[in-house]
Amino acid sequence: MRTLSFFIAFGLGLPLLAQVDFTGEWAPLYHEDGPERLPGPELGDYMGMPLNDAARLRADSYDADRISVVQEYQCRPHSSDYGMRGLGNLRVWRDINSMNQDVTAFRTYMPAWGSVRTIWMDGRPRPDDNEAYTFQGFSTGVWEGNMLTITTTNLKPNYLRRNGIPSSDKRIITEHWTRHGDFLTVVVVTEDPVFLTEPLVRSQNWYLDPGQHDVQVYCEYVPEVPAPVGSVPHHLIGKNTFLSEVSDWYGLPNEATRGGAQTMYPEYRKTMAKPATQPAHCERFCVCTVLLDCNLNSTVRAPGGAPAPRR
Repeated sequence: MRTLSFFIAFGLGLPLLAQVDFTGEWAPLYHEDGPERLPGPELGDYMGMPLNDAARLRADSYDADRISVVQEYQCRPHSSDYGMRGLGNLRVWRDINSMNQDVTAFRTYMPAWGSVRTIWMDGRPRPDDNEAYTFQGFSTGVWEGNMLTITTTNLKPNYLRRNGIPSSDKRIITEHWTRHGDFLTVVVVTEDPVFLTEPLVRSQNWYLDPGQHDVQVYCEYVPEVPAPVGSVPHHLIGKNTFLSEVSDWYGLPNEATRGGAQTMYPEYRKTMAKPATQPAHCERFCVCTVLLDCNLNSTVRAPGGAPAPRR
């Protein structure tokens, strides 16, 4: 009888074996899209983004002085979808129901503006469109084998890339979290009917770093640059002279840097125009693997430490 009871209890516990504990201190790896995530993307670089004309127009009008002049932008945090992509470490912990030991929620903290996020695991209903919208949104998680799939709605407008590419409050975010030992892979799928013509899929990886100490972050609204009261720095249509810089620096046809789903796939190379300029050698972000070496005019080193010729 004891044997039978043991196997019944063991069998009842089997579904839990697929669940994974993501708790811990995580540090990001930047081997994917280093220049975009570390120093930040170039103005006018919309490559890899399935933008529509509305998103492109918003990004073309962007002026970075907006962050210093407009109070609403000065302390605006990363939204939860961009937070997984941006520059910052991650802490994850669990809420446990003391009665049945079920996980009721995962919670995350990121030091970029001290953002705390809740991922509900208790099956609660999603709020309707009239409920509050926040930068972290409303997230629910379900298990698919050992992968945690998270759906987030009710997000405030934010950005898809820090050079002004916008995201709307209509977007739906789906994340897939998978842990491989001390590594965490997060795949983020963004569906935004306002600014995207198809889903945007991006991934990032983290490694377990138990020795780190995430700090509290504070932000204060202050005038940073002289500007008329009530002004919003911007570029009028056709007046932004910086949009062709990225194509000139890297020897790319300008239309290829303008984004759009048609430019994202290998077939585009068959119809892609030739670049207007051909730089003689790499001058910008030639090496970009960690924050400290991701600098302009990086010196490429050959084996043994001697400077290597640029190509």
